[in-house]
Amino acid sequence: MAERIIAARCEQRYTDLVPTVHREGPYRFFFYSADRNEPPHIHVERDANRAKFWLDPIRLARSGGFGAGELRHLERLVMSREQLFRRAWNEHFIVAD
Repeated sequence: MAERIIAARCEQRYTDLVPTVHREGPYRFFFYSADRNEPPHIHVERDANRAKFWLDPIRLARSGGFGAGELRHLERLVMSREQLFRRAWNEHFIVAD
């Protein structure tokens, strides 16, 4: 029982530091709370593959593991959810200040 409580607390701390903004299919869109001094952006992961997209303007910052076609697909997803990602960024970083 104590292990479950500790695991739940660790999971809560992790999700506070790395909030998930959106899930779509196999993709998780998130940001790191430590990124507050960077321009608005969103991270995306699927399995061990990761990418980071700047939001203004939307462009790929870096990636690892995704192929070119999947990166184009991800860029389209980021474009279609841009307002959601900006709102989440502002609520997390600007309201918290």
